[in-house]
Amino acid sequence: SFKSFTHFLSHSLQAKMSRPVQARRLEGIDKNIWVEFVKLAATYSKVNLGQGFPDFPAPDFLTEAFRRALGGGNHMLHQYTRAFGHPPLVKVLAQFFEKLLGRDLDPMTNVMVTVGAYQALFCCFQALVDEGDEVIIIEPFFDCYEPMVKMAGGTPVFVPLRPNPPKDGRLMSSADWQLDPAELASKFSERTKAIVLNSPNNPLGKVFSRGELGLIAELCVKHDVLCISDEVYEWLVYDGKQHIRIASLQGMWDRTVIIGSAGKTFSATGWKVGWVVGPDRLLQHLRTVHQNSVYHCATIAQEAVAQGFQRELTLYGKPESYFIQLPKELQQKRDWLVQSLDGVGLKPIIPEGTYFLVADISQFKSDVPDDPNSDEPYDYRFAKWMVKNKGLAAIPLSAFYSEAHKNNYTNFIRFCFAKEEATLKAANDILQKWKQEKTSS
Repeated sequence: SFKSFTHFLSHSLQAKMSRPVQARRLEGIDKNIWVEFVKLAATYSKVNLGQGFPDFPAPDFLTEAFRRALGGGNHMLHQYTRAFGHPPLVKVLAQFFEKLLGRDLDPMTNVMVTVGAYQALFCCFQALVDEGDEVIIIEPFFDCYEPMVKMAGGTPVFVPLRPNPPKDGRLMSSADWQLDPAELASKFSERTKAIVLNSPNNPLGKVFSRGELGLIAELCVKHDVLCISDEVYEWLVYDGKQHIRIASLQGMWDRTVIIGSAGKTFSATGWKVGWVVGPDRLLQHLRTVHQNSVYHCATIAQEAVAQGFQRELTLYGKPESYFIQLPKELQQKRDWLVQSLDGVGLKPIIPEGTYFLVADISQFKSDVPDDPNSDEPYDYRFAKWMVKNKGLAAIPLSAFYSEAHKNNYTNFIRFCFAKEEATLKAANDILQKWKQEKTSS
């Protein structure tokens, strides 16, 4: 009857689902530092040196290429292109990496285009890590590595870079943070499937030396382990340092997936064009994940990036190359921020690469006293206090550590210096004012 139907309807509308809705693989990985700190920066900051994106424009030749692709005669650029990468882009990437790695590459099997380096990482972990596999992660690490390993059913195993402060009173450099060879070797076992390498490293700005990479390569070969090499900052290296690609070392090409990013390479992080380069025996599995997740990346952005690389290929090694000009500009910006921070007693650790600089906040304990009621690490409380009271946003370093090791690294915060001169000047003004308040109090 209609009455019993309406009774059933009202009853079924009230009936809540009692079974758990969340997939088990999401347990414990719902927290994300960026959600909280981006919101804080948007609410309080006058100057945001927190997130890693440039606030200066992408180069003219790149935005011009985008305009041409958008308004040019080729209407097919508004449609799907090849799922694993727009043909002009994979071709030029293969040509470029042939030069860098000194080996022949097949654009169709050795290169795949992804939605930013972020999706490239996701494809790697989903395609290569199995339930129960161990993945070695070097700390501090870009924070998505750990949840992505866990989502794939893997177990992250952490090994820290240990700071070794110089004795002569000079400022510390990211090169002073090093792996302990015995400690690293002890993390490899028959359960180890892969190691994640990020050089130049975010957040420290460390550029791994040939010796350090040789040590990692030797252990990978000895234990038959894969290397997921996140090289998104490959062009952003300073002081005449050299970025060495681990895939070029003996025995490593066959077991390495290289991850790159047009966002970091061409200062256009919102375009979300990334790529993987590696042997077909690994990339074929990444293609399976890619075709069953995003399937395809924006055609026009890929076309514009392809033209950007075409330009850089003809200017390779010449002074007018963007890959030579950008690190020069960023090195200057880094040096300004180093001086500003050092001048107020926020001791900077001079980065050899990337957008980032870590500073020691231990001399500021009097500004942010201990809170016995808080279980938050000191650097989190400091960063929140700084954005709310000084209007300057940065990110706590312990966010880049595992739960077990967080508390050993709570005296540092990370700044991004890939900013306009005006932004860095405004940051300096805040720091100077802060210094005056400290000396007069």
